[in-house]
Amino acid sequence: MAPRSASYPIVDVWANPPGLGAAIPEVARLFSYSHSDPEVADKKRSPEEVIALMDEAGVTHICMSAWSRPGKMIFSNEEVAVYTRAYPNRIFGLAAVDLHNPVEAVKELDHYVRKEGFVGLRVVPWLWNMPPSDPHYWPLFVKCIELDVPFFTQVGHTGPACPSEVGRPIPYIDTIALKFPDLKIIMGHIGYPWAAETTAVAWKHKNAYIDTSAWSPKYYAPEFITFANTTGKDNVMFGTNFPQLGWKDCVDKVNSHLVGTKGGLRDNVLEGFMGGNALRVLNLPAVDLAAPKSNL
Repeated sequence: MAPRSASYPIVDVWANPPGLGAAIPEVARLFSYSHSDPEVADKKRSPEEVIALMDEAGVTHICMSAWSRPGKMIFSNEEVAVYTRAYPNRIFGLAAVDLHNPVEAVKELDHYVRKEGFVGLRVVPWLWNMPPSDPHYWPLFVKCIELDVPFFTQVGHTGPACPSEVGRPIPYIDTIALKFPDLKIIMGHIGYPWAAETTAVAWKHKNAYIDTSAWSPKYYAPEFITFANTTGKDNVMFGTNFPQLGWKDCVDKVNSHLVGTKGGLRDNVLEGFMGGNALRVLNLPAVDLAAPKSNL
């Protein structure tokens, strides 16, 4: 294959297993509203097929999350590990756990970080109707700090037809950032309609970050763009919510809507946003950008 043309790594910090749209009814509704491509959203794919989609877009790394909801593991950590084992330098796991069973949840997180190389914990609060400030999360936060991995969570309104209150950045993320100042928190989905709250929390707390998953680059909130271009350039990360949004479409729209355009991202922000910040915060391996894609 031809060498990569991008001059910086591209890391999607919020991706999901292929076939997610067919596995969760609430998510299927969101994908329909988002005009997601059913061939991408609903179809299960092999690790090799996932890598091919990444290569098509020039994406060097992804964080793929397991999914858990009360009483059911939708995509298990073991299923995600099939992908991470196949491409350990490009696909990285985010663990999902049963919040209702804190002791086993902590053991599960510990195992998949220590033994399988997972790089974080992700909890989607609307699936549990519990905000991150709920004590069910607290043992997991202590374990994340011990393991030096981030806690990923959704902020903003809930696209699926579920209550949105649990996605408020203030007070919930602000509260846990104060109680657990060493916890690295990655707030997915920008936080609309509370994007100003999201940026306020990320400005206030050194270990709070924002990722852009679930939003096409042409629709990033103005508050996010301003924050990224000023005090927040080290606290922003690229995300897609694949397979809701495709990697190539998102990368193409970054190039067409945010690079060299009025209201876009400054040149000194782009590299960190697209991958540099994620490599640093998640301790991901660097890649040889001059190598053929098949060798990454």
